Amino acid sequence: MQSRNPFFDDLSRLMTSAAGVAQGARTEAETAFRGWIERWMADNDFVTREEFDAVRDMAAKAREENDALTARIAALEARL
Repeated sequence: MQSRNPFFDDLSRLMTSAAGVAQGARTEAETAFRGWIERWMADNDFVTREEFDAVRDMAAKAREENDALTARIAALEARL
């Protein structure tokens, strides 16, 4: 029959608590670092992926409209 050793019980509880504290510290450090990176990018006029995608889509639409207008002008000039 095994008896419980209070030393190992206390050590186990201490290690479990330490792991929880370490996980909390890690989460807090990640949040702080993520915030620092976002501020740094904002200060250096970097754009977000969403902003980049929106501008790229606008440019593609403008190109398509330009091509359509060019073709329309060519057709009108041909009729003259």
